[in-house]
Amino acid sequence: MKIPPRITRFGAVGALASALLVGGPAIAATPAATAAPVAHSAVARPAAHVTAVGDICYSKLPSQAHDTLNLIAKGGPFPYPKDGTVFSNREGILPSQGKGYYHEYTVKTPGSPDRGARRIVTGEKKNEDYYTADHYKSFDLVDRSC
Repeated sequence: MKIPPRITRFGAVGALASALLVGGPAIAATPAATAAPVAHSAVARPAAHVTAVGDICYSKLPSQAHDTLNLIAKGGPFPYPKDGTVFSNREGILPSQGKGYYHEYTVKTPGSPDRGARRIVTGEKKNEDYYTADHYKSFDLVDRSC
């Protein structure tokens, strides 16, 4: 997590401490504090399509996902040029990691004229494989013990 740059050495911290301990206003002595107040919404707006990471038994995966996992274990060759490329996790559903941690691979979809929506996304840890059947809207961690 990035820590935002400090405006002044103690301005923001001192103002917060004042507000919490004394009950005074939380105003830092900075030029930004003298600007017009900004209205903020108190309502948090979760992303409509984001779901939590679930889990799925290896035996419950479609056979094409087994094929993809076997290709990953062997190091290829992969049928699609994008297979093995970095997955950026822009959706923010998978656990936050550094750039280059995740890689994506296509799971063939029978009858699809293109790559389809199914993917395996791997993490750097051994057997950290996530399956998505809906093009990154949800993920399931593959449980190899069942």
